[in-house]
Amino acid sequence: MSEHPFAPFVRILGKGKTGSRSLTREEARDAMTMILQDEVRPEQLGAFLMLLRVKEEAPEELAGFVDAARAVACAPESLHVDLDWSSYAGKKRQLPWFLLAAFVLAENGERIFMHGVKGHTAGRIYTEDMLQLFGLQPCHDWQAVSQSLDSHAFAFMSIDTLVPKLGDIIELRNIFGLRSPVHTLCRLINPLQAEYTVDGVFHPAYAPMHQQASYLLAMQNSLTIRGDGGEAELKPDSDCEVRWIRQGELSDTTWSRIYERRLVKDPSLDVTLLPAVWRGEKSHQYGEGAVITTLAAVLLLRGRAADHAEAVVQATSMWENRSRERFQ
Repeated sequence: MSEHPFAPFVRILGKGKTGSRSLTREEARDAMTMILQDEVRPEQLGAFLMLLRVKEEAPEELAGFVDAARAVACAPESLHVDLDWSSYAGKKRQLPWFLLAAFVLAENGERIFMHGVKGHTAGRIYTEDMLQLFGLQPCHDWQAVSQSLDSHAFAFMSIDTLVPKLGDIIELRNIFGLRSPVHTLCRLINPLQAEYTVDGVFHPAYAPMHQQASYLLAMQNSLTIRGDGGEAELKPDSDCEVRWIRQGELSDTTWSRIYERRLVKDPSLDVTLLPAVWRGEKSHQYGEGAVITTLAAVLLLRGRAADHAEAVVQATSMWENRSRERFQ
């Protein structure tokens, strides 16, 4: 019986402390292409993903995985967006206030493509489920994305539509008991190859990994936020680590809080607060602070503000002058 063609990729990762190594970008691309084309046996997939998990994926491997995923996504080259925003973690301690920051940006001339996943971890609030609160729907093809961008300057697509096989693998989290490298890969796909990207991480080690992989993917401007719960949302009452690529230059900074003291967490999460706060029917100190500080960071990334202080002033003004009637 001849060796399975995927076996060499497992062997590269699993030959022990002295014999194993990371995949090259080309090897990672070829391996992920086989996975996405269902040319891999289930036991091989499990071994491959968990060997990567133990080793921790290298930036070159992530770049190769993204190469393969972009080829499958088949995004139209003619479709333009200003900002790619990934949303894969879900929220459990706070509401997804970053969604309101994205809507403010959309009102102020930014075309935003957001992609994410839902349902893989119980007890979390996922962006896709929030869209209906604002009269929006996830897009199920690129034509719908184009129409949503033209109508709202905002479009959301699930990874289950974007690259369905990756959605299937994310669902294996409860089988493995661990996240897999696919969770990182999805955040970096940027299928429309927007010039600016925003993503979030939870674990400290993943922030530089995202930044370095984005650099290998020739991203000139990206923002990786280690904020609330792994989503790209800055905490207004706590300093947060942020990593940048600006005009091709890598840097990392601490984004300063805008409230001096930590705020008391809500005893429960009421998702109807999101549209109510947007319309001005209710106020929420933490939520509005999260919107302003997240918005400010993206404005700085986009070059619409010169520094942190100016960005916060601009973000505050944009938030206060939002169209409260937009989501009636």
